[in-house]
Amino acid sequence: MKITLLGAGAWGTALSIAFAGKHDLTLWSREEDVAADLVATRENHRFFPGYKLPESVAVATDFDAAVGCAELLIVATPIAGLRPTVDRLKAIGCSLPVLWVCKGFEAGSGKLPHQVVTEVLGQQALCGALSGPSFAEEVAAGQPTAVALAANDPAFAREAARQLHTARLRIYANDDLVGVEVGGAVKNVLAIATGVCDGLGLGLNSRAALMTRGLAEIARLGLALGADRQTFMGLAGMGDLILTCTGDLSRNRRVGLALAQNKLLPQILEELGHVAEGVYTAREVDRLSSQLGVDMPISAAVAAVLDGRLSAVQAVEQLMARDPKEELA
Repeated sequence: MKITLLGAGAWGTALSIAFAGKHDLTLWSREEDVAADLVATRENHRFFPGYKLPESVAVATDFDAAVGCAELLIVATPIAGLRPTVDRLKAIGCSLPVLWVCKGFEAGSGKLPHQVVTEVLGQQALCGALSGPSFAEEVAAGQPTAVALAANDPAFAREAARQLHTARLRIYANDDLVGVEVGGAVKNVLAIATGVCDGLGLGLNSRAALMTRGLAEIARLGLALGADRQTFMGLAGMGDLILTCTGDLSRNRRVGLALAQNKLLPQILEELGHVAEGVYTAREVDRLSSQLGVDMPISAAVAAVLDGRLSAVQAVEQLMARDPKEELA
């Protein structure tokens, strides 16, 4: 299959490496210096150093040409880049199937990725999300990984999963696009909370409780948006939550660790050097849960810490002071 990856950040580069042995790959970069580096050295020193891009992967900066040679597009930008990318696809009249690997709610609109894509490209567009417990570094290194692929057309999801499945990257089709996207979005917020918990030295009991109650928050919001509860027991729910909350490669967890040290958010993001989607998603989740009347105290506490309304210690005290309730109510 001819695949073009739109975005030469960590994920675009990692997936190019992962799929190169099976498909005809083009990696498009909007940054000409990144593309030149990839062509000259086969390494993305700016966004993904230490991993060699196979010689078979073409590198392009011409958007129209990169899209024109493809049968499938994979958008590998942060969620802030999703709408501008699909706007460009619409402008050139592209009708190719589109997948994305970004996770979150669009800042300002609070829309999930599939809502952004169909708003721009229309309800007829074949589109879907690739999501699950996966760090780009491990995918590029060929470490065994399993993720879910959900789409607005179940038949397309199954066929795309079959085509993209490799010996090292197992891809499972899923019919619940909303659930897969909600799981991928909110787990980043909870990873910040877990980083705060670990940074304050609150112990493994606290971490386990936080993750478990966080999964309940994900499910409550997902159900309110029309998702299937079972999705949150799978790769895009519990699986992604476990990885992002406990893995040292998690950017969002690192944000939480730094917040526990009373660092200011601008400093944290500057030191991180990459996008941590949970920072922007937390505010959208807090706003959306309030609109829908969904109880999400952990997510609300994270939003309050990020906005400077609470310190990390105050947020923990606030959560622990909540009245007792039935666990599964």
